[in-house]
Amino acid sequence: MSASRSRHLCAMAAALVLTVTAPATAAVSATDADGATAASLREVMFVGNNWEGTADVIKSSGDFAKIGRINVVPDKAARIAAINADPIKWIYYTAIRNGVGEGHDQLVDDMYSTPDGKSVVVSRPSFADVVSIDLATGAINWRFPVSGYRSDHMAVSPDGTRVAVSASISNTVHVLNINTGAQIGSFKTGDKPHENIFTKDGKYIWNMSIGDVNTSQDAPWQDFTKGDRKITVVDAATFQQVKVIDMRDRLNAIGLNDYSDAVRPAAFSPDESKLYFQVSFFNGFFEYDVATDKITRTKTLPKNPATSDDRTTFVNDSRHHGISMKPDGTKLCVAGTMDDYATVVDRATLQEGPLVPASKPYWATVSGDGKSCVISESGADQVTAIDFATGQKTVSVPVGDHPQRVRLGHVEADWTGPATN
Repeated sequence: MSASRSRHLCAMAAALVLTVTAPATAAVSATDADGATAASLREVMFVGNNWEGTADVIKSSGDFAKIGRINVVPDKAARIAAINADPIKWIYYTAIRNGVGEGHDQLVDDMYSTPDGKSVVVSRPSFADVVSIDLATGAINWRFPVSGYRSDHMAVSPDGTRVAVSASISNTVHVLNINTGAQIGSFKTGDKPHENIFTKDGKYIWNMSIGDVNTSQDAPWQDFTKGDRKITVVDAATFQQVKVIDMRDRLNAIGLNDYSDAVRPAAFSPDESKLYFQVSFFNGFFEYDVATDKITRTKTLPKNPATSDDRTTFVNDSRHHGISMKPDGTKLCVAGTMDDYATVVDRATLQEGPLVPASKPYWATVSGDGKSCVISESGADQVTAIDFATGQKTVSVPVGDHPQRVRLGHVEADWTGPATN
């Protein structure tokens, strides 16, 4: 294939390829059929190092010290060989690398441990799959190729038995048995499905589609080119559509016609009556009342004077990307990605606290003890904890190259890393 033809095909595919990355799900109950209980397990945080293909495992609270590291691409050579043997797969792989990957492979987007703490399930965008990795040996237990050519955000059911993964090119969410990798069901979404959230009773799955976020058609008047963006709510047992929410109409109703309706990371209030969500290009977030189906409050957060207002410079359209909620529902934590800060926001007043400097923070989650917000600093290769009570940074921990998703999970109590590492 000539160089000019390769460039042409990559450019064509790039328009079809979705972006990265976005709320953390609480650790699931740690009991399995073999009798493993919470007493024999240790709660941890998994930090996915997207460009490196590793996941660092750190303490879930306190000093967040490192415990071990996992290679999530032990089959990398085989996967690359398979991609190189298929011209279409190669086109998409190259487009992902040169587009949303910013010149890097996207090797780990999301991850969740199994309830018994023996395995971790990882979505790998560049390889268009989900794999289960044995935490004792580092070997792959099972592999599920998603439909299309890219995997993205996941969510785990409250009982820990199922994992939902967005297949961003095929506009599909696959729901898998977390222990076997067998598909239980699937459902269709809007363009480029991204974030998934199980309701806490496990009855519904909310999926947010974000459209084409790696094009340069970013002006408000060009918003229509970004595709069909909506929230799709499905029954988690039947996978039948229950409701579709198009935030375009809700934004227009409050006079925000020029705001994007691409819902990015989101977090429910503890009673799930309110949804707090970010959208493309906006330095802030919205409050949505589920019962009345209306946006009830808008919060605009400070701009960093050093951040360009040129929308084409925002990585994958995400000015702010990462939002989580303190377990008691009193505080929100927001990652101001392109503005290089994170901040804790009082939920009642929407008043932000100190702006904690951070280098391209790309995710926000909650510590195991619920006292801290933990952000991934993708520009500094570290995770940083911010105290919910004071809004101040408490500690930063170095991790691997380009950390993005951070998730609570479990490992066996004496685990320090796979035997193969």
